[in-house]
Amino acid sequence: MSPNPDDEPTSELVIVTGLSGSGKSVAMTTLEDLGYFCIDNLPLGLIDALLDHNFGRPEPLPKIALGLDVRGQRQSLRTLGETLAAARKAHPRTSIFFFTADDATLLKRYSETRRPHPLHHADQSLAEDIARERELMMPVADHADFTLDTSQLSVHQLRREICNELGAGSRPTVLLIESFAFKRGVPPDVDFAFDVRCLPNPHWELHLRPLTGRQQEVKDFLAGHAQVGDLVADYCACLERWLPQFEADNRSYLTVGIGCTGGKHRSVYVADAIADHFGKLREHVLTYHRELL
Repeated sequence: MSPNPDDEPTSELVIVTGLSGSGKSVAMTTLEDLGYFCIDNLPLGLIDALLDHNFGRPEPLPKIALGLDVRGQRQSLRTLGETLAAARKAHPRTSIFFFTADDATLLKRYSETRRPHPLHHADQSLAEDIARERELMMPVADHADFTLDTSQLSVHQLRREICNELGAGSRPTVLLIESFAFKRGVPPDVDFAFDVRCLPNPHWELHLRPLTGRQQEVKDFLAGHAQVGDLVADYCACLERWLPQFEADNRSYLTVGIGCTGGKHRSVYVADAIADHFGKLREHVLTYHRELL
């Protein structure tokens, strides 16, 4: 079932293809993060059936990404031009992304991962496998809307190139502010670890000892010391300065650890204060108080 040609197409199709080892897996992961429904290594002959199925749904999927490589496709590649022309006619919002890299880079990547090449045969070398695949995929490259050589790109740079080409930023980075006790160790997943043990300790105030940094009496005690506010402001300034750099590398999560001795008073208060500050500036700010569980 094809869409009515008079209707505005409601779904976007991206076909991700190219040489093995050139970054297709990273591309598919990036598209998935951007909200695409991803299917890897779909045979060319099933593209029409997939589109018909999608348009037959009460609510078609708005964004679909198909991963296509040389595995099992050698015969189909000969008729790729006709297949893609038909797909574009029935589905105008079709884009083809083709990824490539130079031979030296592909050889290095395969050496590092130690995975077999999809065209590997016992009687030929890896370099011959790569050359054969490059020859087979040339017809695909001729139909690409976006071709990218990833030889000099890091994973983060590749993700950024894809986002830029689609005219979409990646999903906003989730900022998690976590309080913890140094005596139990720094959480292993933190990106920043800030120490607040230099601040006045409510633990030594007997009436505050049973409380936590989320209760008003402790808040009032800490807010009454100027150095507490100064430290919070300094840590916020540091994060404001560097958060954009992390987001530019398409980080999905960033965890900031705030530690004190017992993890109940100072770290909790400061973590909440930092979360409140960034909650006014951005979405997706979370808090987690490890020692209060």
